[in-house]
Order: sequence, then structure tokens, then C-alpha cells
Amino acid sequence: MSRTALVTGASRGIGRAIAVALGASGHRVVCGFANDAAAAAETAAAIAGAGCEASSIRVDVADTASVDAAFTEVEEAFGPVTVLVNNAGVTADGLVARMSDEQWEKVLTTNLTGAFHTIRRATPKMMRARSGRIVNVSSVSGLMGAPGQANYASAKAGLVGLTRALARELAPRNITCNIVAPGPIVTAMTETMPPEWRSAMEMTVPLGRLGTPEEVAAAVDFLCTEAAGYVTGAIIPVDGGLGMGH
Repeated sequence: MSRTALVTGASRGIGRAIAVALGASGHRVVCGFANDAAAAAETAAAIAGAGCEASSIRVDVADTASVDAAFTEVEEAFGPVTVLVNNAGVTADGLVARMSDEQWEKVLTTNLTGAFHTIRRATPKMMRARSGRIVNVSSVSGLMGAPGQANYASAKAGLVGLTRALARELAPRNITCNIVAPGPIVTAMTETMPPEWRSAMEMTVPLGRLGTPEEVAAAVDFLCTEAAGYVTGAIIPVDGGLGMGH
């Protein structure tokens, strides 16, 4: 069955890989972006180039008016969003003793409250259809903590509680809600880091390497399938074993 999927933060990296994977699985994919319209359009073009239906749309998940406008536009063009992937996120690292209110609020608002905004907008139509898939992209940092990331780890940990509350709330309507928790992943940002940083990171991961965006996308793609209909409230780690036991 063809579904309409909205992926936030789909301009590059993990979000782009998720959008491409969902397109390859037959979904109509809408690539959400906050600022980089050109990169999101590139993601949509890559999906369309493979023969799949895709478009891009601006959605600032921190702004409820922007979320509502984006969903309305998607619904008018493709019908209700039946697959929602919350990948949009920001960082504003710093030691807690020197972390500003602005750093704290920016990260919590985008990474946690933003997911609440999109889920709240998506669920009424999913409930009426008695079908839906919601996947929230968290992080191993939300399970293990990370120095200098009190805001980011708190937001990503908050996604666990949000996801599991929703999994129970929405289960009677056949809507699943799950988490994928990546560990250190190769992205444009990590490629600019010095070799010694990468070596240190690889030493902390039991599998001895960084993951790829495509490996994260494969887990998200599975959770959006009919085959994953009996999986809800789950945390799927894609972290090379870094967070095992959490």
C-alpha cells in the first residue's frame, strides 16, 4: 500500500538517507526542511530520479503555525500523512555551568517539542484511518548521557518518554510509535573532524567503526513497513553496540 511519508530534517545526512530509503520502499516522500531549501530539493530529486514520488516542503517544527501549514499543504497534494519520521534536530553544546537559557531552550524546543508538534498534527487523521507509523530519531546520547550535551541528551531522552506514552495511547488505533537511536554516524560534520577524534570514537564502539546514514535509514524503513506492525514502543539502537545495556 502506498503511504505518504513526511521526514523532517531531510536536507542531508541521516534525514536524507531515511527519505531515500522510504522512497525506494514505495512511499510518497515529502522532505521537510527548516532552512536549506536547495539541499531538501536535492533529496527529493534523488528520490524522484529513482522513479519514486517526492517533493520538499519548509517546516519549522518549533513553530506550530509552520507545522500546520506544511501538513495542510501535504494533505491537499497527497492526502494525509500516514508515516511520520521526526529527524529534525539541532545542537548547542556547552558545559552545564556555562550553558545559557537560549542554548537549553533552542535544543529542547526543536528536538523534543518539535516532535510533539508534528505528532499532534498528524495523529487525528491517522486515528481516523486506524493506521499509521511514527518513528522518532533519538540518540545514544539520550540513553547514556554525554558531557557538554545536557540539553541534547535531555531532549533525546525525552523522546523516549514521549514515544512510549504515545505507543500506549495510539495502539488501539493500530498506530505504532518507535525510536531509532543512532550512535556515532559518518556525516559531513564528522568528515571535518581530525583523524585522532575519529580514532577515539571508533575505539569506544564495540564494532570498531562509525555507522553510516544508510544503516540508520534501514532501521527506520523497517519500522514503517507492514511487517513491523507488532513493534511499538521500541528503541532500536543503531550504534555498533555502544549503548548496549541501556
